[in-house]
Amino acid sequence: METIKEFSYHIGWRSRSRRPGRHKSNQRGMGMEFRGHTTLLSYPDPRRIDIRQTIRDPMEQVYVRIFNQKSATPVFVMCDMSGSMQYGTPHTKLVTAAHITRSVAQSASRNTDPVGFIGFDDDVHDEWLSTLSLRPHTMFDLADRLENHLPNEVGAGALLESVRLLPRERSLIFLVSDFHMPLEQLEEALLLMLRHHIVPVILWNSTEYKELPEFGITSINDPETGERRTLFLRASYRERILEAFAARRQAIEDIFMRFDMQPFFVEDTFDADLLTDYFHQYVPA
Repeated sequence: METIKEFSYHIGWRSRSRRPGRHKSNQRGMGMEFRGHTTLLSYPDPRRIDIRQTIRDPMEQVYVRIFNQKSATPVFVMCDMSGSMQYGTPHTKLVTAAHITRSVAQSASRNTDPVGFIGFDDDVHDEWLSTLSLRPHTMFDLADRLENHLPNEVGAGALLESVRLLPRERSLIFLVSDFHMPLEQLEEALLLMLRHHIVPVILWNSTEYKELPEFGITSINDPETGERRTLFLRASYRERILEAFAARRQAIEDIFMRFDMQPFFVEDTFDADLLTDYFHQYVPA
């Protein structure tokens, strides 16, 4: 089996989960982060009696030290499974999405975080849902199926519906897609996801636009609508295509930055080390 490469991540907020984990939280427990003092009656744990604080109290109450524990946080992969995700050479974007899914599952398991998966195209299908679990094996099996999945000629219209499947508790969401969808639809979905921390993982393949011939006739299919077109390529037309992709990339980046969500671009191949660098650079510890 291919080795799954992990990445290092952290969250920029205090988890409210009672489940012990590796992230800072606001839950009292057996951690090392000092929170303050309270009376032994309020927090009956004699192991934490603070003698100095106790003898200072003129009311002669017994005080204990209280600490915040490290807690878990939910992690999700939300994956676009529309027709355009089957494109790519030497492997499709869905294969890259499968690599990312395995890496997220392995990394979350190391951090003792529960991890889940939501796959969507124009619908949300039960077979592409994985509820939060501390066991990554379900995610690995799902990634294997994702790697061999051949999507129909469908779009990503169920993005809004899939957002409603997320828990109320603030979660770390890896939103994996090529984002060849209407930006109005994307913006509406992001408005519904503001309580969560979103990592937009944008999958593009260089053969989509960089390796076009400068001259000749070619036929293209729209993988989401099935529409077929014949193009007469020449240098000026190729340049217009490159400019259109550059403008699209900038538009996608702009919409995420309006929501303070730094996008993570993956072209052709996923590198887990670069995702580690992303968290160090853009997510406050």
